[in-house]
Amino acid sequence: MIQRPTSQVTVTHIFTSPGHDFKGRHGLARENHGIELHDRVECVAGKGLAGDRYYALEEGHKGQVTFFSAEVARAARDHFGLPPFSPSVFRRNVVVEGLDLNKLVGREFILGAVRFVGTEECSPCYWMDEALVPGTEEFLNGRGGLRARILTSGILVRGPVDLVVSDQW
Repeated sequence: MIQRPTSQVTVTHIFTSPGHDFKGRHGLARENHGIELHDRVECVAGKGLAGDRYYALEEGHKGQVTFFSAEVARAARDHFGLPPFSPSVFRRNVVVEGLDLNKLVGREFILGAVRFVGTEECSPCYWMDEALVPGTEEFLNGRGGLRARILTSGILVRGPVDLVVSDQW
């Protein structure tokens, strides 16, 4: 059952990357695969974001798409006294403003024209200290973002989008 009315959130950034900078790199140097910023991205049900490193990784992968909060990115900047930076440093796919991502764990939601299910918090790892500054991993505990599966294919766009959250799982 879908809860109405919808609210509106803003998709501030959409990123994909063709390769992993950190995954499987324990004890090794970071890779430097580029990050691409998009105005829109194709979300493919059961597979992920077209062109992203996690696309079609494995059937049912819990992180077909990752979300991050623009408010948390700003809080990190302020906490560490940093100049403005791109939220791409966190290596999450979709950055949103006006949404508590932790409340979407275990829930279905529609963002724009695409239906997702939040699978778990995207917990930060020690690589975050290299990606931004030392202390970032600890700072992001409990607010590292959201991993989700894509339930229906569609196009997700940057800008204001409607959000509908299921009222039961």
